[in-house]
Amino acid sequence: MAFLIGGANSAADTGYDIENSLRFDDLTAHLTFTPGSAGNRRKFTVSMWLKISSAGKDTAGHHIYFAGGGSNFGSIYLNGDRIFFYGESPGYNLNPSPLLRDPAAWYHIVCNADTEQGTAADRANVYINGVKQTAFETETYPAEDADLMYNNNGAHAIGAYEPAGGVSSGLNFWDGYIAEMCMIDGSQLAASAFGETDEDSGIWKPKDFKDDVTFGTNGFYLEFKQTGTSADASGKGADTSGEDNHWDDNNMSAFDQCTDTPTNNFATLNPLWAGAEVTLSEGNCKYAGGTTAGQGPAQACGGTFGVSNGKWYFEVTRKSNDAMVGIMSADTRIGTDNPFGSVFNGKGHGVFTDDGNARSGNANTAYGDSLADDEILGVALDMDNGAIYYSEQGTFYDSGDPTSGASKTGAASNFTAVDTYVLGYIADGASGASSVYEFNFGNPPHSISSGNADANGYGNFEFAVPSGYFAPCTKNLAEYG
Repeated sequence: MAFLIGGANSAADTGYDIENSLRFDDLTAHLTFTPGSAGNRRKFTVSMWLKISSAGKDTAGHHIYFAGGGSNFGSIYLNGDRIFFYGESPGYNLNPSPLLRDPAAWYHIVCNADTEQGTAADRANVYINGVKQTAFETETYPAEDADLMYNNNGAHAIGAYEPAGGVSSGLNFWDGYIAEMCMIDGSQLAASAFGETDEDSGIWKPKDFKDDVTFGTNGFYLEFKQTGTSADASGKGADTSGEDNHWDDNNMSAFDQCTDTPTNNFATLNPLWAGAEVTLSEGNCKYAGGTTAGQGPAQACGGTFGVSNGKWYFEVTRKSNDAMVGIMSADTRIGTDNPFGSVFNGKGHGVFTDDGNARSGNANTAYGDSLADDEILGVALDMDNGAIYYSEQGTFYDSGDPTSGASKTGAASNFTAVDTYVLGYIADGASGASSVYEFNFGNPPHSISSGNADANGYGNFEFAVPSGYFAPCTKNLAEYG
């Protein structure tokens, strides 16, 4: 059995795959575009898939799509775990009641408008995972025949609030991933134009819509298939609609182009299982611990995927200071309970990067070597045989052989398999120095110099994936979990 901790599973065979997403770190990363002329400001549709890094811990307005500036603007943003479809001069505000609190999930959001409609409730709509929203915390519709700020010939931004005069670093950037984002300029379309319900699983899934819509003057289709920095067909914001409305890359890296998508969802660290002193960034793939000595629970964090069978591989880069890195039983209170006590014996398992000792609860065993800053720890978990192996820069500790099966050659001796383990766990707290680590579950938060996928072609790792082991993503979980 395998599951996503948050409960949202994107492992269904969709029949149509989204290949890429773009990762936005809640700091300065964003895309910008200024139309050469105004399009249809009364009738349009915006569709996008979102994976929310701040889900469950969102307290600030994270802007996804912004148009205008000063006191005249429109914005689609997340605040308090709810979506807002909002405008200021002209004013409107649709704030659906559902809370988007699953950090393991991909959500499909559609916002549309047709201000020429005589009935107020028809002038704007919000859909979440194919469902038209009818319950709102705030429900204010635009005036009839109002010209909204989208498709105007002013500044537009994806992933940032764009006030008059330019982006401000203090104004709530998007924190998470965006996939398959489009603007339909001139048509008010329902969510069914972009997705459909899977007959077998009941999961809302994307469908191929490109040839069935007319994008219009300022319309665009962003598939995030490129890594360049310019506003052209080779850039991250390349428009593949045929309208050539390319977006400019601001403060993003090549590795922010990701393969974590609604049709192949990769594991990350889980903000809901992050202790009080933990800071997550880079799409929940980068961890920073606190500086209070002895606060193991407050500086612990686990991942979003749990497994009870199969063979799984991921990598962790040490950036600074010691920590215990490994896996944790899914029936523990990660981020709350002390991982270094006897109550965790046989439940958690990891190695300390300062000396390579293997740890389970309060039991320490000599095992590997120290890991230097910028070196990579590989973690190979064999749930079929109840074994775990760790490597330093591609070489497994104790001459370990993850492919040895039941003989468990070189496996950590103090590992006892339980029913279900969370893939990815870290705990700091022995000293007052903050530990920083980057987790690569196949969707790296840093540049990869070599590039190694698993046997199914999934994941991007620095070192070779052991034969029979797989990256923790939903396509692999559907086959091996």
